Amino acid sequence: MRKLKIYMTAALAALVLCTGGFAPSGIVSEAAGAEYYIGGMTAGFTLSAGGTEIIGLNEVVAEDGTYRPATDAGLRVGDCICAVDGICVKSISDLNAAMERSGGKTVTLVVKRAGETAEVKLTPVKEKKSGKFKIGVLIRDTLAGIGTVTYINKDTRKFGALGHAVCDENHNSLEIAGAKVYLCSVVGVNKGSRGKAGELRGMFMGQQLAKAEKVCESGLYGTFDKNYDYSRLETVQTAPVSEVTIGKAIIYSTVDGVYPQKYEIAIAKVDANNKDNKNFVIKVTDEKLISETGGIVQGMSGSPIVQNGKLVGAVTHVFLNDPTRGYGIAIGNMTAETE
Repeated sequence: MRKLKIYMTAALAALVLCTGGFAPSGIVSEAAGAEYYIGGMTAGFTLSAGGTEIIGLNEVVAEDGTYRPATDAGLRVGDCICAVDGICVKSISDLNAAMERSGGKTVTLVVKRAGETAEVKLTPVKEKKSGKFKIGVLIRDTLAGIGTVTYINKDTRKFGALGHAVCDENHNSLEIAGAKVYLCSVVGVNKGSRGKAGELRGMFMGQQLAKAEKVCESGLYGTFDKNYDYSRLETVQTAPVSEVTIGKAIIYSTVDGVYPQKYEIAIAKVDANNKDNKNFVIKVTDEKLISETGGIVQGMSGSPIVQNGKLVGAVTHVFLNDPTRGYGIAIGNMTAETE
């Protein structure tokens, strides 16, 4: 199965965005009587990479020759530079400023790789063309992707989305600092097939929908804008996992444009105490959705699951050997983060 990425990237027979992780051993009860807007709309997310992530290594052309400071120091694509000489770096501008402060003297980098940190020493080189001190890296400080909003609390406007942890393609957890949520339009679908997960292709529309405030093992959370048009959204109460039954249910997903549609699924298994938030096994039965996407695709993570008129969970994973099947998280494990 595969976690459904928030397009920033989301392993065969394993999860791609993040593996393992902690989840509550029991399902937390929802606030009695609380009403929620059903989500299903696709949103674009931008999150901090947790530092300056190396996405390429290159040469630095100086007056007296060509150098590769980062490569020679053993840095790799995927490494994240977190600090220089004890000063935290969170952005490209932070890293550039640190290189200029060095004046060409050896610096000590704190580098994160596969969850581990280490110190690396290297000497910046003054680039002939720009006159700036460089270490020979191409970097990014933010990651962007798409995912699905699960619910919005009608009274507090607190929302939950995705239903699983948010990590990059190297399994590094992302930080919430500077995270933003934008309106996103789905402009295409790469259909899923046996052995290959499909994905939604989305375009950021520029309208900021919400403020993101928390990323954890059960999703991304924050507060929706008070000026958002809630008139198109249905309201619903939640149901605990103990009320979920094997049988028919509905998911709300957006696979074209900006408005969600209802699609029929079947809940095939209920596992209330699963420690990885895999509380349901679901199967897409809606022929229209299968025709359009092949079943569950990346970007649909967070699609709300409704059974018997109540919100019971969200789609989180797809089975690579059968894209019509996947996992879902119980809604109590999400609302616990916003109540």
